[in-house]
Amino acid sequence: MTDGLWYNHKGGGSNYQCLPTDPEWGWHKDGSQNSREAYMFGAEYEIAADSPYDAGSLNNRNVPCAVCHTPSRRAQLMIPARQTCPGGWTREYGGYLMTAHHSYSRTEFVCMDGEPEALPGGEGSENGALFYIVEARCGSLPCPPYVEGRELTCVVCTM
Repeated sequence: MTDGLWYNHKGGGSNYQCLPTDPEWGWHKDGSQNSREAYMFGAEYEIAADSPYDAGSLNNRNVPCAVCHTPSRRAQLMIPARQTCPGGWTREYGGYLMTAHHSYSRTEFVCMDGEPEALPGGEGSENGALFYIVEARCGSLPCPPYVEGRELTCVVCTM
């Protein structure tokens, strides 16, 4: 499962985590110790009807974790706004760039597969970490070649 911060908390970690389904506990005190803790929540898709993904099957569904492992290739590169890899690189997968909403906590940009999956169950809007599709905004980002409001693709390449 993919996890991260609550969507509108301003502190804590800024990268998504793949948590195991069988955690191992060290010292712990059950219950909330509000003043001395950070939080970990599950992650959900936030997909609108006018997106390149099927909102009906993904919106508010829990995001599974994926790890890209290629035993024969050592370098991995995620390229935003591209669908193809540079010469000499192997395309592992491609899709759309996603991250947290612009008004929420900062998180890393993730290249979500073009055919994303959702975890079984978890159809409710529980919030937690939320994945939104990234759109281009003109200004310091030059338009052209970018287009205002256009969803950014991405590709993951290995060598």
